[in-house]
Amino acid sequence: MANPYRALFHAPGTVAFSLAGLVARMPISMTGIGLITMLSQLQGSYWLAGTVAATFTLTMAVAAPQISRAVDRYGQRRVLPFATAISVVGMLLLLLSSHFQAPTWTLYVWAALAGCMPSMPAMVRARWTAIYRDTPQLQTAYAFESVLDEVCFILGPPLAVGLSVAVFPEAGPLAAALLQAVGVLAFVQQKQTEPPIQATATPHTGSALASLPMKLLVLALLALGMIVGTIDVISVAFAKAQGQPVAASVVLSVYAVGSCLAGLVFGAMNVRLPLSKQLLIAATATAAMTLPLLAVNSILALSVTVFVAGLFFAPTMIIAMGLAERLVPAS
Repeated sequence: MANPYRALFHAPGTVAFSLAGLVARMPISMTGIGLITMLSQLQGSYWLAGTVAATFTLTMAVAAPQISRAVDRYGQRRVLPFATAISVVGMLLLLLSSHFQAPTWTLYVWAALAGCMPSMPAMVRARWTAIYRDTPQLQTAYAFESVLDEVCFILGPPLAVGLSVAVFPEAGPLAAALLQAVGVLAFVQQKQTEPPIQATATPHTGSALASLPMKLLVLALLALGMIVGTIDVISVAFAKAQGQPVAASVVLSVYAVGSCLAGLVFGAMNVRLPLSKQLLIAATATAAMTLPLLAVNSILALSVTVFVAGLFFAPTMIIAMGLAERLVPAS
């Protein structure tokens, strides 16, 4: 039986942009947990750490679609380096403010600036879509990208937490900023696979979120984001309460391992249910599997629980990406 994932890379340039995209997306998994670890050490407050990390994440949620819209108009090569420079400068200012005990409000300002980060998974998926649009390989490509997302969450949290605990508190977020700069610069050099700018005589007006199915999909993704964000914070707090702060990175990696394995299997399957029904089942299972978190009393129990919870996360994201591609007009 042919390997559907290997077949993806028969197209020229796919290996190069995929590897560069992997490096460029690492900060997504490292920055939030890195900020939480750094600020909980330097400031002694999980509330402050969580709200600064949330400021970064919320800004990214608002800014990333606008950056992506600019990419559609002007191209990845022209927009991504500029947006990345803003984000990296914001992160460096945040680290300096934290190190030199600047007023608390400055942390939120620089976290917001650092959040002007392009959505590199979206940039990579755009290249896959341009190559495999309207073919069965596109679903496999989305599955592969979801697996790479999880690989980042396997490698990123241990790297960020380990650096911040073992080297110096700012080391985790600093490494994330450096990886972002290097990864994006390598990514935009892959010119042959960059999606062409689609000039249209009558530009599309209106919102991609206009339809009710897209509104429901966004609500589901917001709920999934809350689950992931909550697991980040409680893992750090729980591990510290257990006297094993570095174990938080192990817990988060276990969550990502479960999701990664499930994504690999799901991406190779040919499920015949409609995508809407698949999403309902997968999202409900993802939510239900968070309930056992209420009963954990050790790092081992937490790790086992989040591993099982992670089994449903990647399939849910794969289905969501497929639905979005079908629901939203190409323009």
